[in-house]
Amino acid sequence: MLAARIDHTLLRPEAMPGDIDRLCEEALRYGCAAVCVNPIYVARAAARLAGTPVKVATVVGFPLGASLTAIKVAEAAMALGQGAQEIDMVLPVGLLKAGAIDAVRVDLQAVAAVCRAAGALCKVILETALLTAEEKVLAARLAVEAGADFVKTSTGFGPGGATVEDVALLRQVVGPSVGVKAAGGIRTAEQAIAMLEAGADRLGTSATVAILEALPSASPAMESERPIA
Repeated sequence: MLAARIDHTLLRPEAMPGDIDRLCEEALRYGCAAVCVNPIYVARAAARLAGTPVKVATVVGFPLGASLTAIKVAEAAMALGQGAQEIDMVLPVGLLKAGAIDAVRVDLQAVAAVCRAAGALCKVILETALLTAEEKVLAARLAVEAGADFVKTSTGFGPGGATVEDVALLRQVVGPSVGVKAAGGIRTAEQAIAMLEAGADRLGTSATVAILEALPSASPAMESERPIA
């Protein structure tokens, strides 16, 4: 079931409490894996979804990845304390591109450790549209080494979103035991299926309802789901 592989997402800065309530209702109605909301709405989403299978995901260091590591750790810890079960953190892109690998490693490890201690999933957003092919490979490997559960293509706020090519590359790099989340610009059922067939375990999209209502009744991509997702 495709819905169970979607993080129904609303990260727009103008999102209001009523919009979050509607997001949660839609996620429940369609059976999504999670809702993904900004930290200010974690407690609200957690209250709305308590006792349901739908998880609450939030973002850390979003959307630039340029927050201090200590701030990312505090942000993640506070969100987890308010009911988040999944953390989508943004890798420090500028440090990666500058070759400051140790600093990137420390940043990823610190947030992953907080998630692991809370029994939560850690997804590392690479912002692939800003990276060369070599940097994508390096970023994905660093995320895996840090203990991330997923690598994720994009914030949706960068210069580009998920591509089939990037998803396939990340799947090749991380292997079968780490998840790949495709996010950014996924608007149609055809795009969604293509991302899954390329190796994505999860999709992050704000167009969930339109995608699911337009979806064919059966698809090979919907029949095979990796346990990590």
